[in-house]
Amino acid sequence: MEYVILCSTRPVSRGPRVLVSSQDVSPADLKVVHADLTPREFAATHRDPSVFVVAQPMPTRLIKPVVEASASPAQEPQVSWGVQAVGAGDCPEGITGEGITVAVLDTGIDGTYEEHPAFKGVQKIETENFTDGSNEDVIGHGTHCAGTIFGRPVDGWRIGVAPGVQRALIGNVLGETGVGSTDAIVKGLEWAFDRGAHVISMSLAIDFPGYQKALVDEGYPPELATSMALQEYRSNVRLFDLLSNLYLRRDRPQGDGVGAVVVAAAGNESQRPKYRIATAPPAVADEFISVAAVGRSDDPKAPYSVASFSNAGARVAAPGIDIPSAKVGGGLKLSSGTSMATPHVAGVATLWAQLEVRNTRRFVAANVISRMLGNAIPAAGLDPDDVGLGLVHAPR
Repeated sequence: MEYVILCSTRPVSRGPRVLVSSQDVSPADLKVVHADLTPREFAATHRDPSVFVVAQPMPTRLIKPVVEASASPAQEPQVSWGVQAVGAGDCPEGITGEGITVAVLDTGIDGTYEEHPAFKGVQKIETENFTDGSNEDVIGHGTHCAGTIFGRPVDGWRIGVAPGVQRALIGNVLGETGVGSTDAIVKGLEWAFDRGAHVISMSLAIDFPGYQKALVDEGYPPELATSMALQEYRSNVRLFDLLSNLYLRRDRPQGDGVGAVVVAAAGNESQRPKYRIATAPPAVADEFISVAAVGRSDDPKAPYSVASFSNAGARVAAPGIDIPSAKVGGGLKLSSGTSMATPHVAGVATLWAQLEVRNTRRFVAANVISRMLGNAIPAAGLDPDDVGLGLVHAPR
């Protein structure tokens, strides 16, 4: 059976299962291994002091948009309300995302992106497929998210928060059905970081119910299937906690700084006001930026309202209802979800990253995160447990 192993490349002096944080070891000495292990080999990892976590890959799924509809072309040039809300048009001169590499780990991108008006101006888009299916975005989810981060105007609409981005990395980790695995996400994160991503956006989640059902379908009694699924769920949450620290602190292979900003959707499982569900992994990991979704309100004293589907406990919030962005095959479509809020935050992080590099000549992910979180705008009338520090805002 294949496992994902996070371990140290150097001997570690500690008792088995004592270490609680990868910060006790230099990031340069940590590595991720993908390996087939026999039951005996798996048991041996628990006695190996250099092994931090061993996780069996679990299924993942895209955080499916709640509403999708075609967007009518603007009669006059317009700016997406989400781009306006995060202040992307009010940045210091020249702050558009230029010079910053953005990665989107999702369902891929439109197979004809070279001809799509949203992506025509991007000098270099690199794609990598971590699934067994097509490399192209069949669902349209990844295309929509990419458009919100760095898309150029389409049919008179400004849809991109950081339209100056000239290099993007598109990792297909979910495939044609929107289903993938934590193994694919880990590989995608490794690839994006190694290829120089400053900001990484993920609108996906671990599919715990799907995994438990698969075990039941294999013949396990429901109680045992739930227990086994919980065991692997804990291991994978632990894995992403450690990886989130690793990618925040690791020296960049290009020698231009430290770390990457990883942004992830909180999830759409809530059914407010009756049910409010907690942020889903991997977004819940320690150093990832989890994102809740808000929509517009008619109350001038409280201009935003929490989306009924938005999960609780996120670190920040962003526009996530009726967001126009790139549609596969050309044109625009409207979508709603924390999936749509996440690329707004990734775009804002991209703008802060460019400002950081311009001011210091060096990229430090922790500094970018600190600036972005410190400039979030508290949302009037909203519970911080629903929107975290508030609505993200671009550099002023």
